Amino acid sequence: MSFWRRDEGSVTVAGCWAVGVVVVITAALLHVGSAVSARHRAQSAADLAALAAAGSVEEGIDAACDAAVTLAARMHTTVDSCEVDGWDVIVTVSVPVALSEWGVRDATAAARAGPSE
Repeated sequence: MSFWRRDEGSVTVAGCWAVGVVVVITAALLHVGSAVSARHRAQSAADLAALAAAGSVEEGIDAACDAAVTLAARMHTTVDSCEVDGWDVIVTVSVPVALSEWGVRDATAAARAGPSE
């Protein structure tokens, strides 16, 4: 009978460890999901901003980049760079990602738009 008394509570300790591991894995997956989601949002914003800029390139370089900045602002993103190369426009966009103890980082994406020829 003394053998069983020494093991009382050992399953509780193992259970606590198991719950802790599940919590850590869940937190890690939430951070990864947040970063991936922000990256996809940045890519969508970059694609649309590049298309908006390409549609306005006839009006001049400033008008094209202004169109990209306006569209990116509506998507709650920031245009880091806007380059016009002939009829092509290259736009780089960033989105802030909150990663709790690692602070706020930026997810960035670039897109190019112009005529297909």
